Amino acid sequence: MIADRERFVKRLTAGAAVVIVLIVTALAIDYAIARFRAPREDKQVVALEEKVRADASLAPKLESEKNRIAAAMRARKVRINWLSAFLIAAAAAFLSLAKWQLANRTPILPAKPKPPARGVRQMKNGGFRTGEAKTDDTIDLAFVDEIVAREGKSQEAAIPILQAIQQHYRYLPDEAMRRVCELTGITPAQLAGTSSFYSRFRRAPVGEHIVRVCHGTACHVSGARQITDELRRGLAIPEGADTDPTRTFTIEEVACLGCCSLAPVVMVDEHTVGKLTPATVCEATGVTKPVESA
Repeated sequence: MIADRERFVKRLTAGAAVVIVLIVTALAIDYAIARFRAPREDKQVVALEEKVRADASLAPKLESEKNRIAAAMRARKVRINWLSAFLIAAAAAFLSLAKWQLANRTPILPAKPKPPARGVRQMKNGGFRTGEAKTDDTIDLAFVDEIVAREGKSQEAAIPILQAIQQHYRYLPDEAMRRVCELTGITPAQLAGTSSFYSRFRRAPVGEHIVRVCHGTACHVSGARQITDELRRGLAIPEGADTDPTRTFTIEEVACLGCCSLAPVVMVDEHTVGKLTPATVCEATGVTKPVESA
């Protein structure tokens, strides 16, 4: 039933869009024809006026030509008024239908990650170590209830709510997003649109440690892309993702770390390492390849 209604609304929206295109085309053609005819009609009237000065018997013909031109202008004015009214109605219908679709569509949320295999990540300097890959995705929604009560339930509260959720969970969990929609007047589409518009919002879990690779001009020229590719390969991060399967490391490409003299530069949490190469980056930063546990 809902799917049929959505298809029907989509057809109406497409029909309104077609009507808008046709009316705009008709108005443009009408305008072009009027611009083309106006100079010729003006010349005809001027020529008849000169002839009337020489031969008064042509006065009825001049009057008839002026009446024809005036009638054509009145008809064009009426035609434009009707077309404009239809255009406004079609545009209003299109906007209303499009808004309805945005407000009622089901947002495409990222699928929950599958439980990764057991494994070990360890930095050679002993700074970071994890045991088994994290598999507990249970989200405590009590915080969401508290933040909604504090920030309010209006659409204007969407960004503060999302900011608080991200700060608390370090990303925007699907369960938290659904809970916000249940408690507020914010639709799933509006929430998904806001979270995807701002790049700082994350829709997937972030790793325990952030690996920031500088891609400023100096670092880019010095091989930042190769550094990033080697880190991703060493951590077995799949294409399109930025976090390794055990959620130990998340790789971020940043514009500048302010250490241009050390290019290329990588910062692991608050620890900065420079003068790197693809061959030395993993050892120098302690970000090593996964080691399968026995």
